Amino acid sequence: MPPSQVLECHTSRELSEWSAFLAMEPSGEERADLRAGIVSSTIANAHRQKKGKTYKPKDFMVDFNKKEQTEEEQMAAAEAMAKAFGAKKGGKKWQQSEP
Repeated sequence: MPPSQVLECHTSRELSEWSAFLAMEPSGEERADLRAGIVSSTIANAHRQKKGKTYKPKDFMVDFNKKEQTEEEQMAAAEAMAKAFGAKKGGKKWQQSEP
């Protein structure tokens, strides 16, 4: 429905109520990202070490308002992921740990 038709069919109050509702409840791609984050955090938590970090859905959701990561931030994130999946640092390379 084009915006001009929306304005013909709905009052300002209705549009304000929809705007308030959508601000409180995630919808569209934001909702899809939340669902993916929930699944990802569940899997990561099921495989983390007992004393390891507890993951939250937002840890797996893209923040489009965030500034671009530096190379150091990217390396830290990669190392954290490697540790989370049991890799051990051997010299300068990460190696998969023995079961």
